[in-house]
Amino acid sequence: ALVAEYGPDQLVPFSGEVPDGEEAPEPAAFDRDEQTKRLRSAERALAQLGRINPLALEEFSALEERHKFLTEQLEDLRRTRRDLLDIVREVDERVEQVFTEAYADVVTAFDQTFTRLFPGGEGKLVLTDPNDMLTTGIEVEARPAGKKVKRLSLLSGGERSLVAVCFLFALFKARPSPFYILDEVEAALDDTNLGRLLEIYEELRENSQLLVITHQKRTMEVGDALYGVTMRGDGVSAVISQRLRDSA
Repeated sequence: ALVAEYGPDQLVPFSGEVPDGEEAPEPAAFDRDEQTKRLRSAERALAQLGRINPLALEEFSALEERHKFLTEQLEDLRRTRRDLLDIVREVDERVEQVFTEAYADVVTAFDQTFTRLFPGGEGKLVLTDPNDMLTTGIEVEARPAGKKVKRLSLLSGGERSLVAVCFLFALFKARPSPFYILDEVEAALDDTNLGRLLEIYEELRENSQLLVITHQKRTMEVGDALYGVTMRGDGVSAVISQRLRDSA
């Protein structure tokens, strides 16, 4: 029966690879040399496979489980990244909104303060990159009365100090705080500019407490209390205080 079904007089079906879109060739007559070549080729291919690994299925299951775990972890990381990007976008939008509102208020306060500290002068704040409020810088342009220059580097030391104080007080007025600490901000000012500065001090003290470090006598005179450090005869420092308003 086997000889009748698989004997040399039976046609041998084609066993090679068929390109996509083409039909397999028709069965051909038995050719011993051709079939011998096929046998040897199959034996070489079988030898190249090597010995059978009896643990292959278990290893495959373990690797498949590991792959599934890593895939889930990767997807979780992607979701976390999307969530973080959403949070960053929301924070950027909020920061841009807060900065834009604060900048508008500071610009208004700066204009008002500058005209008081520099009568007849002109000063303004300019954004370096108005199209990107998150990365833009702020430049200060100041032109005192009688001068044509606007760059701070071309102003005198006292004028630069006064412009810095002007910007500082603009921040104070735009976003008030319960108290302020000022460390010798009027050290480079002459008597005229110092008088203008003290007027702004008086306005700020109505709603805030000022802690001023100074060597200017006129500044000390407008304070409510004075605190100083002196050296005693034995060389030890001592803190002294005096309330001016109560003793007046």
